[in-house]
Amino acid sequence: MYDICIQKMLSFFDDLTDPRVDRTKLHSLKDIIGITICAVISGCDDWDEIELYGQQKSDWLKQFLKLPNGIPSHDTFNRVFAVLDPQELQDCFICWVQSVAEITNGRVVSIDGKRLRNSGVNGQKGFIHMVSAWCNTNNMVLGQVKTDEKSNEITAIPALLDLLVLEGAIVTIDAMGCQQQIAEKIVDRKADYVLAVKENQGHVLDDIKEAFEQTPAAGSHTTLEKSHGRIEKRTCKVITDMDWICKKSNWKNLQSIISVESERTILATGEQHSEIRYYIASMIDSPKSFLNITRQHWGIENKLHWSLDVTFKEDLSTKQAGNAAENFSTITKVALNLLKNNKSKKLSIKKKRLLCSWDNNFLGQTVFNEN
Repeated sequence: MYDICIQKMLSFFDDLTDPRVDRTKLHSLKDIIGITICAVISGCDDWDEIELYGQQKSDWLKQFLKLPNGIPSHDTFNRVFAVLDPQELQDCFICWVQSVAEITNGRVVSIDGKRLRNSGVNGQKGFIHMVSAWCNTNNMVLGQVKTDEKSNEITAIPALLDLLVLEGAIVTIDAMGCQQQIAEKIVDRKADYVLAVKENQGHVLDDIKEAFEQTPAAGSHTTLEKSHGRIEKRTCKVITDMDWICKKSNWKNLQSIISVESERTILATGEQHSEIRYYIASMIDSPKSFLNITRQHWGIENKLHWSLDVTFKEDLSTKQAGNAAENFSTITKVALNLLKNNKSKKLSIKKKRLLCSWDNNFLGQTVFNEN
């Protein structure tokens, strides 16, 4: 059973070019990738740990990997991932995701960037910045694109959009991605957008503020939530009269402007904070629905970036050889997707990784989706 399942999963890496010369191919590329995925799922964060994991789990791994020359050394893992073409590896990752992710109308696809903090030379230059797409409905990373600097998210986002299946989806992006060309790209991909508006679109922001100050909203919806030692009240208002936006034709299919006011009270001190965020959208919907959509956007921070930083220790990684950091980021997202979608036990990602390292049955459930 294992050999069939792992071969099906690893088949998505069939078109991955092996950059090594023949005389150095003591271990197959698929074996190296298979060991790495299982090791990262089981809590390994560097090449030495992956080698040790392979040695300890070699009998189990032999059930579905060839391993003609045993387990590769940590130097081999490092060298292979340093020279693998990161775009090819990401293409393989996206093909696999598209084969397992359920496509539903109205699903929210959130896009945001994150820097790999230790990826720069001497911690100062050449940082790798990954722009990722996250879907709460699928509980998965859908894809990612590399950009060297934060400012280049504007060019990376359209490239990422081109890689994704977006028809019927609602794409949410923070203020960095609130650009006319990006809005047009989303609509052209047969999706809708909800984009945060801040000072980088000053004229649009001024128009939106004036609209909410001068005219009644088409509707509003309020929620009250008590958790983590605070009470948070959120009120969403929607205006569908686009005559308030002076250059509305510059934004393809612009149909709604949205305000979300958050009022937070800290229970221990009584301290209060308030904030108003503004959005533009390419569809007309209820304030309740828009509030849910804007809340879902934070899933990319809470479920993806937080997990990468805290559970996978991505910011502490010192992989700097060649393409190693970027490629390991892709493998980490494979592992995260598999862990999040093993629902046989209600555990945190950290505990699931521990259990995978201890229990081969649970590891099998995770890697092969045997739920």
